[in-house]
Amino acid sequence: MSEVSATPEIPQNNTIYINNINEKIKIEELKKSLNAVFTQFGKILEVLAFKTLKHKGQAWVVFEDVSSASNALRQMQGFPFYDKPMKIQYAKTKSDVIAKADGTFVPREKRKRHDDKGKKRKDQHDANSAGMGLNPAYSGAYGATPTIPYPGGAKSMVPEAPAPPNNILFIQNLPNESTPMMLQMLFLQYPGFKEVRMVETKPGIAFVEYGDEMQSTVAMQSLQGFKITPQNPMLITYAKK
Repeated sequence: MSEVSATPEIPQNNTIYINNINEKIKIEELKKSLNAVFTQFGKILEVLAFKTLKHKGQAWVVFEDVSSASNALRQMQGFPFYDKPMKIQYAKTKSDVIAKADGTFVPREKRKRHDDKGKKRKDQHDANSAGMGLNPAYSGAYGATPTIPYPGGAKSMVPEAPAPPNNILFIQNLPNESTPMMLQMLFLQYPGFKEVRMVETKPGIAFVEYGDEMQSTVAMQSLQGFKITPQNPMLITYAKK
């Protein structure tokens, strides 16, 4: 009995809370990068991060199901994200998008009257109201809507004469809002990573360089078809030299 932890464990749920994030990263860039890194674990309903001083270096990722959140927490714990290891745990409160889905949603006004005990909770409440609401920027892409089919699929983009294996990968079908840092977060997971190169005049494509062709092949096989957004499965081939 002496080994029982003094602090009660937060129960598993759909939302993970991440802190120790590099505070210099702009909010929109941060959200896109978190989505790119975590979407491999399952459908994301929303990604939340705020500019307020109180919430700097923190974010929330809401998954459609608990198993996705659990896998993300376990596998990404300590992941070097913008040069700082991520600290991840389950969120203490259920996000509104999940509460509405399972019928337990309570409007913020009622909850505030019930929770306010004369302590300094106003700022915290205001932040939470923004924090746990559905972010309209993500509601279309990651909300509870049917998966949008992508016409033609990846096959239509396969080059006729693929280049022989080499240490540089050619990435296609990227969303236009992709940035080198977002791609670096993904490809940095694999040994031998050197750099990401994007062409400003040609959005949707990038080149990723590794130390040798064995290392580039491992990354290609692991990330082939990876969806940065539901409509954009990555197509990875060897670059033509």
